Amino acid sequence: MSRLLVFQHVAAEPLGTLDRLIRQRGHRIKFVNFERHAEASPCVDRYRGLVVLGGPMNVEDRAHRAHLLTEMHAIEAALHQGKPVLGICLGAQLLAHVLGAPIRRQRDAEIGWYEVNTTAQGQADPVLAPLGTAAPLFQWHNYTFEIPRDAAHLAHSDSCANQAFRYGSNAYGFQFHLEANQALIERWLATPAYREELCAAGLAQDADAIHARTLAEVAAMEQRAEQVFGEFLDLVGRPLRRISLGSR
Repeated sequence: MSRLLVFQHVAAEPLGTLDRLIRQRGHRIKFVNFERHAEASPCVDRYRGLVVLGGPMNVEDRAHRAHLLTEMHAIEAALHQGKPVLGICLGAQLLAHVLGAPIRRQRDAEIGWYEVNTTAQGQADPVLAPLGTAAPLFQWHNYTFEIPRDAAHLAHSDSCANQAFRYGSNAYGFQFHLEANQALIERWLATPAYREELCAAGLAQDADAIHARTLAEVAAMEQRAEQVFGEFLDLVGRPLRRISLGSR
């Protein structure tokens, strides 16, 4: 039975729909919750893949959040060992940073539902292709990544040029929250710190608008998530392709 290592940053940002899909495949999940155990020092050697979730902190916080450095070392080790890596939101930014790409604050935050368009590379990508040419996806971020050198640019939106990338054959960064379901989105809207962030952003989509849009869009996103994550999980257990990161 394969085991997957999952880095979680706050209780409010779990695996979402990805949890069920991982377990349906028969994989075991080892969570490292850095909110509870900031001093944890996980080793990727015993795992077949790594998933790094989102969180309200940013890569630039590594000076006073030492666990972010721990995570980046683990991501680098997983890449070197050729293991599948999936970074979501903050996780994607950490992955991009490990690969030498800048992380920057966006001019305008993306919170709510946004149309995400796939590039030609994204439409041909074995994992992201189920999104089709475009799909409304859920977002919650103020920062974003540049596409790492030698990575494939897979998706973009009107307000965020870099929504997804692939490095090598099995490392993916998603800026959007494809793992979110209705319960998780409602949880974020009800969390005081998240709600304050939404209000401060001054976006066209307020909490009521996001709630209404969620009712209309979330079922279709869950179907796409099952296909996309299913393709990513197909990578777990395949022969590993070790990667040298020294030239990035």
